[in-house]
Amino acid sequence: MYPARFDYEAPASVPEAIEILSARGDGAKVLAGGQSLVPLLKLRFAAPEVLVDIGRIPGLAFVRRDDPVLSVGATTTHAQVEASKTLSERCPVFTDAAAVIADPLIRNLGTIGGSIVHADPAGDWSAVLLAVDAEARVTGSRGERTIRAEELVLGPFTPALEPDELLTEIHVSAPKVTTAYEKLMRRTGDFATVGVAVSLRVVDGRLEEPRVALTAVGPQPFRSLNAEQTLAGAELNEDLFSQAADAAATECEPAEDARGSIPYKREMVRVHVRRALRRAVGRREE
Repeated sequence: MYPARFDYEAPASVPEAIEILSARGDGAKVLAGGQSLVPLLKLRFAAPEVLVDIGRIPGLAFVRRDDPVLSVGATTTHAQVEASKTLSERCPVFTDAAAVIADPLIRNLGTIGGSIVHADPAGDWSAVLLAVDAEARVTGSRGERTIRAEELVLGPFTPALEPDELLTEIHVSAPKVTTAYEKLMRRTGDFATVGVAVSLRVVDGRLEEPRVALTAVGPQPFRSLNAEQTLAGAELNEDLFSQAADAAATECEPAEDARGSIPYKREMVRVHVRRALRRAVGRREE
């Protein structure tokens, strides 16, 4: 099927993009890498009056380190995130996730900002942002504002952005925590059946500030507060990982579909929470 007719705008700056979005309102859609939007256009699930292509705006694709803050520009591709030595060293949950998103063709074109704003319930990035307590910088006609990861997604395919707002960058405060992401897929390139992102600190053999975020097993990515409470302050051991995994499996709300039954998905949550915790803890000595 061909997309419905639409106008096309390619602004040269963020202010110009905001001006177009303000003028066209709900009739406008932002195009970055197009890997989420273009399939929707072809199926006519989306039929905007105008596409606002921000892919040519300079200065929106970057990974920057300003200790203790890491910043990632909205049009940075998944492949650029995957290849970033800065992220690999300071916050490897980003490179873990980027490496298992779709396939190399999509990773070379798709952007982190576009994926986040798409707000797919099985998307990888929202869980990552929740695990590291990230913030999104958003620019609109009323100026700039910052949205915490917990408030960035309102529901399935519903980001917390106004029609005239544009996500410009992601900020992560990167203290000395250890992170990891684990994902189960039916095959390479598929959406997650289960995705788990974790962030934690180990002090004198005990876990501090644990964060466990899940994707694809609820109406939107979410933090498993029960798993975090199980881990917080506890002595590091394998039984603890199993207890946290059980807590997360009980808390999640998977739906039965082509990727598996509800009991299967709960069991896979258990498996991948344990794997993510082991991977994160093992990185302390790398």
